[in-house]
Amino acid sequence: MARWSSPKDPALEAALRRNRRWVVNNQIKRLLLRFPSRTAPVRFLQSRFKTLDLMGRAANWLGKYPSCFEVFSADAEGGSGEQEPYFGFTKRMAALVDAEEAAVAASEPAMADRLARVLMLARGRRLQVSKLAALRGPLGLPDDYLLRLLPAYTDRFRLANPYPHRRNAAELELIRWVPSLAISAVEAAAVASDCAPRFTCSLPASWAKSHAKMEEFNSTPYIPPYSEEWVVPGTDADTEKRAVAVVHELLSLTLWRKMSILKLEHFRREFGLPEDTARMLLRHPCLFYVSNRYKIHTVVLREGYEGSELREKDPVVVAKDRLGELMQEGLHEYNQRRRAANVEKKRRRGEIEVKKEKEKVDDEEAARLESAEKREERRRFYKVLFDDGNR
Repeated sequence: MARWSSPKDPALEAALRRNRRWVVNNQIKRLLLRFPSRTAPVRFLQSRFKTLDLMGRAANWLGKYPSCFEVFSADAEGGSGEQEPYFGFTKRMAALVDAEEAAVAASEPAMADRLARVLMLARGRRLQVSKLAALRGPLGLPDDYLLRLLPAYTDRFRLANPYPHRRNAAELELIRWVPSLAISAVEAAAVASDCAPRFTCSLPASWAKSHAKMEEFNSTPYIPPYSEEWVVPGTDADTEKRAVAVVHELLSLTLWRKMSILKLEHFRREFGLPEDTARMLLRHPCLFYVSNRYKIHTVVLREGYEGSELREKDPVVVAKDRLGELMQEGLHEYNQRRRAANVEKKRRRGEIEVKKEKEKVDDEEAARLESAEKREERRRFYKVLFDDGNR
């Protein structure tokens, strides 16, 4: 894929901003949830540090987030009678983890609908389970989504294995077409507005050329991405029109209205996308924003955002945001303690006067609280948009 992106949009770049700490803490949370007691030896986390791209001591990392994790001593495994450090969730963290789990459980019907729609977009209404793993994060599907959904929706989904001799060849198939779900976001908006389906340009009016190109693109009829019979469009223009509709619908189905382009291109054959999907996305800046933040090419559905905020937040997204706020709170508390300890060390060495340092800290704290702009900046900083693969 070419190494270029859309002209920078500060608001959408802010929405894409990630902090590696939050991603790591989300992975630690998932590790803990594998244990029925939700506690594990610190040495277990230490053994996983390399897979988390971390160095140093696990205990030091946990100490940076006192509002999220607590470390305590317990009997070592094996019945030796010795004590060793364990870690688990704090009460506040456990409550938020439970709230997230409850939000996921409550959204199972919506998850089933999203999964059915994705299969309805695909050729043959089926996708390899191994490839579906790439869409699990963007669609908000938990790790055990098959165990949750298959028994509850036996009339809708089934697992098939057309190539038993191949590894990872199992496919998830949609048993029957669901007409009520075969309505794209563009068509639903058209029904609400009582007009013909058409794409909407989400760029400012000053982008006159882009608006003009969008009008030209809309001059031909909208091609729905859902079709009970897979039909290949007759012309290149129609092929692109349908491909744009498919990507638009896929992004509409994701919780964060964004997706890695690498993952999107992973499904070119299944969804009928062009060979150079990234170039197609860049041809439609009214609809899609392409970013190369952190050297990861990501496409964002512009109409899904108001500034840097999602227009609509799924309950699962709200729950994850609250976890992110608690993580930031813990880090802030840790930094304050470390700062106070450093001040005390300098005071003992006679390098500073305690009174002056205290006044300086008080002034800085007052300025931070009084500045609405800084409060907003901090809020955006701790807003957690977890990595696609770690949601």
